[in-house]
Amino acid sequence: MPEETNRSGSIYGGTADPCAVILFGASGDLAKRKVIPAMYDLAQYKSLGERYAIIGFARTPMTDDSFRAMAGEAAKTISEVGPIEPAKWDEFAASLHYSPGDYADQNSFAQLAKRLAEIDAEKKLGGNRLFYLSTPPEVYPDIVEQLGRAGLARPSNPGSWVRIIIEKPFGRDLATARELNKIVLNVFEEKQVYRIDHYLGKDTVQNLLVLRFSNGIFEPLWNRNYVDHVQITASETLGVERRGGFYETAGALRDMIQSHVLQLTSLVAVEPPASFDATAVRNEKLKVLQSIRPFNLEMVAQSVVRGQYAPGKAGEKALAGYRAEPGVNPNSRTETFVAMRLLIDNWRWAGVPFYLRTGKRLAKRSTEIMIQFKRAPHIVFREREVEPNRLILNIQPDEGVSISFGAKKPGTEMSIGNVTMNFSYCEGFGGVSRSAYATLLNDCLRGDPTLFDRGDSVEAAWSLVEPILEVWSAAKSVSVPQYASGTWGPRESDQLLEREARQWYNP
Repeated sequence: MPEETNRSGSIYGGTADPCAVILFGASGDLAKRKVIPAMYDLAQYKSLGERYAIIGFARTPMTDDSFRAMAGEAAKTISEVGPIEPAKWDEFAASLHYSPGDYADQNSFAQLAKRLAEIDAEKKLGGNRLFYLSTPPEVYPDIVEQLGRAGLARPSNPGSWVRIIIEKPFGRDLATARELNKIVLNVFEEKQVYRIDHYLGKDTVQNLLVLRFSNGIFEPLWNRNYVDHVQITASETLGVERRGGFYETAGALRDMIQSHVLQLTSLVAVEPPASFDATAVRNEKLKVLQSIRPFNLEMVAQSVVRGQYAPGKAGEKALAGYRAEPGVNPNSRTETFVAMRLLIDNWRWAGVPFYLRTGKRLAKRSTEIMIQFKRAPHIVFREREVEPNRLILNIQPDEGVSISFGAKKPGTEMSIGNVTMNFSYCEGFGGVSRSAYATLLNDCLRGDPTLFDRGDSVEAAWSLVEPILEVWSAAKSVSVPQYASGTWGPRESDQLLEREARQWYNP
């Protein structure tokens, strides 16, 4: 890490206010793999706060010292600022504390409130508090209501703040999302609530708005007059691993489309906001979701494909099918793959199809947005094969942007080849990478909700996928197409585009 970057904290943003971060689910996998390492990274870049405390809360009995040891073991292999130096970890770990308790127990929260008051006074944190819900979703209501009963949901001092980060999934359908919103907003105000989607912390996702609105060459082409179609792919090579039990209750539509992929869709299609502040950006994203043509029975049959991975191979390695995974019903109909065609009924995008695709055990791990432009209206090289122009935003694993166009090959004949100009964040900005979780944590600590979801947007996204869930639930006798692990999904996914003389762009 360059020393000048360490001093300025420039890759994450300014130093946050002094505060206490209360991490619910502190002994869980997400806390150990993502949240605690992200806070350590922020501390190393001087972006966590001049004074801070991190209080873990979970059912697992632990002392402060055992919590610090557990967090240290996890952070050693996960921190994104490089190898952990013992002295730096010890300095960070001194601010780690632990308060065991049950999420539904009022006494546990009374003890938490007492501990918070002691630490706040000792470290002069000014009453600023961030509650982070890194727990199973079923305990969200208990935690929120107990925070309200314990008097922890409102600022205790003039000028102080209280915020809460809630992980996805935010509900499992429209009704439960509405109910959870109601519970949360009975205790907190909307401005205090940060619904996190880590995809939005990635540089390429954020750069999408910069690419469009700060460059005069892109925005004039970003509409139905020039764009043929848009593809958004979020593919994984891994299966469900040890999360079979969870995935049986979720599936790819709930797990990925409703959140990550629709978030990316709204950012691609968004109208220019009046200003780059949270309210303006989130208002425009909501308009996109509200403009997507609703699904009915016929549209689900024609425009949505689901699939489930079957046995296959990755090189010479044999891969098990989904139904053979631990915790999965041998007759499961849960989808591990979804492809769909959306239409956005507004002036900018009328008639331009958006093709979305996500799945597990696919051929490559990649998340990318591909905008394919219409062919030139006058093809003077009609007898030669000319590829369409494409703008591709690579979100993971390698963040960057590329654009393809036709060029004459060397030689006397008029032979055309397709060439690509690539921009890599790693190469373009000296190899400095940011943790998406650390980016979003810093935004929340500084009170910037631009990249977080609002309650009305969550409900709008659920409204879009709800009819699909209902059709699939009613069609219990319909088989789920199988696809071999290590491929790009079921044949029906290709047919979704072939009907319109298009094909998937595979990373």
